[in-house]
Amino acid sequence: MARKERIKCLQEKINEQGLGGALLFYSRDVFYYTGTAQPSYLVVLPEDYVLFVRSGFEFAANDVFIEKDKMKEERRLENIFREISSRLMGKKIGTELDVLPAKQFLEFKEIFSGFDFVNVSPFVLEQRKRKDAFEIEKIKQACEAMDAGHKAVLSTLKEGTTELELAAAVENAHRLAGHEGMVFMRQPDFVMSRGPIASGPNLLRFSGVVYSITGVGLSASVPAGPSRRRIEKGDIVIVDIPTLVDGYHADQTRTYVLGKASEEIKAMYNALREIEDYLIGNIRPGMKCSEVFQMAADKSKELDVADAFLSFGNGKKTHMIGHGVGLECSEPPIVSKHEHSRLLEGYVIALEMHMLREHVGVVKLEDMILLRHNGNELLTKSPRCLFEI
Repeated sequence: MARKERIKCLQEKINEQGLGGALLFYSRDVFYYTGTAQPSYLVVLPEDYVLFVRSGFEFAANDVFIEKDKMKEERRLENIFREISSRLMGKKIGTELDVLPAKQFLEFKEIFSGFDFVNVSPFVLEQRKRKDAFEIEKIKQACEAMDAGHKAVLSTLKEGTTELELAAAVENAHRLAGHEGMVFMRQPDFVMSRGPIASGPNLLRFSGVVYSITGVGLSASVPAGPSRRRIEKGDIVIVDIPTLVDGYHADQTRTYVLGKASEEIKAMYNALREIEDYLIGNIRPGMKCSEVFQMAADKSKELDVADAFLSFGNGKKTHMIGHGVGLECSEPPIVSKHEHSRLLEGYVIALEMHMLREHVGVVKLEDMILLRHNGNELLTKSPRCLFEI
C-alpha cells in the first residue's frame, strides 16, 4: 500500500464501523499516517482529514508525505473540536484508548461533550501489520545497525568486561550505525534499559518486566538489562538490544560463549537453530499464529528438547515464540499458543526462542523474517551460529 493510501484505508474502516471520525494522538500512529512525529492530533473524517500540529509546525511541514493543505497549526483541542464538530458524522469517535492516559481521556470527554469514544487501535494495528516496500527498506537498515552491535560484541567481549561495558559498546555501535536511541513499546509505564543483556548466573534470573531473558539491571529502579557483573571465562552471554532507524525497529538476539562452549550447550543451540530453520522454511501466509507455535513445539519434541524449549526453570514456560516488528519493537501479531489470528504476506515477524536447562545453561536465538508466498526472506544480517570468543 502506498503511504498516501494509508489514511484512505482508515477512512474505509471508519465508515464500516459507523464512526463519526477518528482522533489520533499517539506519535507512532500519527507518524505512520502522515510522516511526522511532531506533537499533533490527526483528525480523520469519513471523507476528509486534517493534521493539527500542536508544536514544531515547520518541522512537521518538512516531514510529512501528506498534502500540506491538510495541515494546520493548533495547540488547543477545544479549538479543534469547534472546527470539526459539525463534520462529525455520528456520535462515536475512535481514538487510541490503549495508550490514552485517564486524565487525558477525561479531558477528551469534557471537550467532546455528548460524544462517545471507542477504541480505534485494533484497526490501526491491524493495518500496520502488513509492511510496504518503504517500511521493509527501513527495517533492513535497522537490521544493518543491529549487525554493527553484534560486531562490537566480537571486538569487546573479554574476561573481566562488565555487562554494562559490553552493552555500552553495543549501543555505541548501534548509534554510530544510525540507531535513534529509542525503543518504542505500546505499553504505558514500560520500564527497560536499551535492551536485555545477561551473562553467567544472571541468565537464570528473570525480571518480571518482560517474559524473556531480561538481565537484572543496575538497580531495582530499572530491573532489567545489563548489570555491573564482570564476565568470566566460560560464561554464556546473551545480547538482545534492539535498534530503531528512521522510525522502524530491528530485533535480534545472539548467544556468545567466552571461551569454549560445552558439548551440552552446543547441542542445545544446534537444536534451537534447527527449530528456527524449520519455521523459517515452513511458515506460510494464511497459517494461524497458534499453528506456528505448535509447529515449533512439535519440532522440539522430535528433537528431544521439549523440556528445555522455552523453559524458565521450575516448570515455567513461555507460550510465545515471536512477535511483529515495525514502528514498535513488539507489535501484533503475537505468535503464541493462544493467538489464533492469521499471518499474511508482508508481515515482518521476529522469531524469538530460547532453551534452558538449569544444570547446563541458557541459549537464545532471534531473527526477523518477511513472510512471502514464494518463500520467507531472512532480514537479520548477523551470522546465526553460537559464537565462541
